[in-house]
Parts: sequence; C-alpha cells; structure tokens
Amino acid sequence: MRKDIQPLPYQIYWSAAFILALLALVDSVYLAVSHYRIYTDIGYKSFCAISKAINCDTVSQSPYAILAGMPVSVWGILGYAWFLLLLLPSIKVGNGSKHIWSFLFMMSLIYSLYSIFLAFVSSYYIRSFCLMCIISYGINLWLFFLTWIVRRRFRTGSFVVSFRQCLEYLASNQRWVLGAMLPFLLTVALTLTFFPQYWNLEGTVVMTDIPNGVSEEGDPWIGAANPSLEIIEFADYQCFQCRKMHFYLRQLIIQHPGKIRLIHRNYPMDDKVNPVVKEPFHIGSGALAMLAIYASSKGKFWEMNDVLYELAGKTERINVASVASLVGLDAHEIGAGIRSPNVLAKLRKDIQTGLQLGIVGTPAYLVDGKLSFGMIPSEYLSIVFE
Repeated sequence: MRKDIQPLPYQIYWSAAFILALLALVDSVYLAVSHYRIYTDIGYKSFCAISKAINCDTVSQSPYAILAGMPVSVWGILGYAWFLLLLLPSIKVGNGSKHIWSFLFMMSLIYSLYSIFLAFVSSYYIRSFCLMCIISYGINLWLFFLTWIVRRRFRTGSFVVSFRQCLEYLASNQRWVLGAMLPFLLTVALTLTFFPQYWNLEGTVVMTDIPNGVSEEGDPWIGAANPSLEIIEFADYQCFQCRKMHFYLRQLIIQHPGKIRLIHRNYPMDDKVNPVVKEPFHIGSGALAMLAIYASSKGKFWEMNDVLYELAGKTERINVASVASLVGLDAHEIGAGIRSPNVLAKLRKDIQTGLQLGIVGTPAYLVDGKLSFGMIPSEYLSIVFE
C-alpha cells in the first residue's frame, strides 16, 4: 500500500525560499548597477557581454529593459525585497502564518509568467540573451514550484480562502505593518517619484560658434580648425555605443572647441550595404547613413547627425518627412537625393575605407593612425585636458 509522503521540516522549505529570494535580490542589484553603468560609463562592458547571442549589454540597451518608467531590474529589487519581507512573519508555521504562502505563491506565479515573457522577447525581438537574467528566470520558476509544494504539504486549503486569511493575518500583525509594510510602500512611492531617467540621453545642439565643414576627402568635421587632437570616427546610427559616444564627444567638443576636431565617416553594420556583415543586423542603418550623406551635401550634416541619433534611440522606424522638417530640408527632395550616385559613392567609399582598416564593429576611432574600438583610450584624450 502507498504510504503518505512525509514533508521535510518546515524550516527547510522556509530557508530554501529565503535563500532563493535573496539570490534573486542580489542578481537584480547587479543588473540594476550594470544597466546604470551601460548608459553613464563610456568605458563599461559587463562580464557577460560574450557574443552577439549572449550579451547582457544588448538586452539592457533594449526598450524592454524599461517597465513603467523604471528599469526592470529595479522592479526586481523591489519585488524580491517584498517577497523577503513577506517571508519574515512566516518564519514559524502556524494557523495564520502558513497562509502567507498563498500570497507568495501568487507572487512567484506572476514573476514566472513575466520571466517567460522576457525570455520570449529575448528570443524573437532582441535576439540576444542575458546570463544574469536567465538566472533570475530559473529562480522565479523554483520559487513558484517551492511555494506550490509548501501549500500542498502544509494543507493551506482553498487558494481564495487561504489568500483572504493571509491578508487578515498580516493586517492584524501591527509590528510587521509598521516595521515592514509601511516603510516598504514609502520606499516604492519615493522610488517611483524621484528615480532618474538616466537612459534618456539628452539631445545636443550644434553650437553656432563651433566651426564645422567638409574635408578635402568629403568627410564632415566639427571642432577646431587647427586641432591638437583629430579623431576620425566610423559609426552606425543604430549602434548603441556609437550613440553614447556621440553625446560624449559632442559635449567634449563644446567644452574644448579649440582643441578637438571630429571627422565622421559612415560604417553602417547593415548586411544590405556592408560586406563584413553576413546576416541581417542593424537593418536600415545603411539608409540612415545615406540620409546623413545627403544632408552633408546640403550643409546640414551635423543637424541631421544629431536628429538621427536622437530618433534611432527612441523608435525603430524613422519618418523621412519628420526628419526633413527637424533639419530644415525639403522632404520631397530627400527621397530622390539619398538614391543619387554621389550619395551611394560616398557611402561605398566610407565602407571600403573601414574594410581596409579591418573594422568589424562600431564605433571605431582612428587617432594618430591607431585604430580603437568601442571607445577612445584615455591617453589620447589627455592632451585635451592639459
């Protein structure tokens, strides 16, 4: 005959749930710090930025990393902190405290469903996975299984009845309400109110007193006419690091207009125009590059450059008419202009130059004949601060 399964001691289940939630909290803190540094630290690269398919930075740069005005990782910190606070009054099993597991079961179910959604988004939209996010997905599923086991083995009864008894038990626990719930709710309110939106890189405007023009090779430049430091950039308007470096370099030029000259060359990582890219990637960046080249022929390159970086970070589709009005160009002429032989020839020239230099990714910077990827080494910039 089948014997009833004897549950493990209650404290083992409780300790397992506490450790899992604590690990998830630590994981969320790391992801929150990493998300902040990706947008604010020019030289930052997370340890799990391993490849195109496994890259925490790519996931953090996607719009899916933000939920209701805050990073998903910050929501994770709040969510797991709340889970841990709910565990505290259930440290000892009792007629009232055991019903807290119904609340925890509901929370872990929500966490697990959202994890499945994020995994789907990573697979089909971002096309890249974050290792630390995968860890949190696994923890959420384990918490869901664990809370389900506890509810069954310690006989909490009907979920609806048990959930109501949980709320009644927590409401009657004044020490927990005053010492845990109210401070937590105040923290959430303050976080939602004052959390800085550092991921919204602010646009820059070309200062009228900063010289800019086109070099003899046909490359647009901005900054000093006789610079102490000349930087040639190879950039892609759909590249996040290019966009971040764009804002950094523009501010540096504004602060030191007599020392730096930045020369721009287009290097879209679009498989339609760049032979170094063997599969669909940064689709449409070639067309954006042609918009910039056309604007350069009209003396509007840097205005177009700013607008393209501004819009590329906010939307996947860019309306040509809207761009034309922002830059001050004729919308009807742009369509034909970007397909002109001169524009196509300039794009091919830029890409061919990048291929000859061995550029396989963006941004790339050429300083004193030396090529750097991702950022400009600090020793090159030291001359600016002397």
